[in-house]
Amino acid sequence: MSMTADQWPIGAALLQFPGVDAAGRSVQDAPAEAWAKVLDEVAAAGFDHVDVTTSWLRPGDLEPERLRELARCVEGAGLRVSAISIARQSVIDPDDALAREHLASTLRTVDAAVVLGASVVGTGLHRPLTAEQEAAEWFWLAPWDGDPHGDSQRWELAVQRLREVGAYAAERGVQVSLELYEESYLGTADDAVRLVREIGLANVGINPDIGNLVRLHRPIEPWESVLEKVLPYAKHWHLKNYFRDHDPATGAYFTTPAPAELGVIDYRRALKMALDAGFSGPICVEHYGGDGLSVSARNRDYLRELLRLHLRDR
Repeated sequence: MSMTADQWPIGAALLQFPGVDAAGRSVQDAPAEAWAKVLDEVAAAGFDHVDVTTSWLRPGDLEPERLRELARCVEGAGLRVSAISIARQSVIDPDDALAREHLASTLRTVDAAVVLGASVVGTGLHRPLTAEQEAAEWFWLAPWDGDPHGDSQRWELAVQRLREVGAYAAERGVQVSLELYEESYLGTADDAVRLVREIGLANVGINPDIGNLVRLHRPIEPWESVLEKVLPYAKHWHLKNYFRDHDPATGAYFTTPAPAELGVIDYRRALKMALDAGFSGPICVEHYGGDGLSVSARNRDYLRELLRLHLRDR
């Protein structure tokens, strides 16, 4: 059954909510009442879905009763979980013990998605921020070493481990969405498509987060070209926008976060391209800086307007 614009799951990202409280206590260990306050705030911003971001809380690492507590908090806020987005837990981290731990956590997150009623688990190959990235005005201004391009063994390890995640998820009716992210094996449209094709599972696709590429201070592939390549594989979409400028006289680039309708990516066109490609997955609205939740809510309303337009004659 096709969805209407108002039925389309558009979840709030939880990027603006830290993983530790003012006292330095992990949200993971906080009482359920603390989780409920965050989820109530999301609902108060007009959301009916939440994309649970693991930088705030890791559902896959909760004990069963605590996970059920989280489910009750979500329900109590009048929300549903559109997806769980795993942040910076690469299954091919250079520290293999850590990589294996991330793999196990990802599999547990698939199980948590079933309990929470989420249809998608999003993950990627980006790693924790470096000290230089944490110190930068915006973390994407500082480089990280990325995945070793040209290393066929490391590439094959990524294929094998992500295929393991996909097979585990398929048995439980969950989709897996791999996030575009610079310098990783998902850092270009061509690499992302190649990776998904080599994984070779129908439930494993791409998160076409073109914002992660548009914000880079260097030449980039046009966002339209990226989308044309990856949208046929899209399962779940982190959607955000940036202002972007380039001074050819100095070679300098400038980017900063922008509301979805104001940045360099034309989401009126991008959303139509997605629908034309058959995209029907949940959307997660993100924004860095300032009142990220309110800007995300604005992005949600803008997208619903576009969905009403683009779905009208389908």
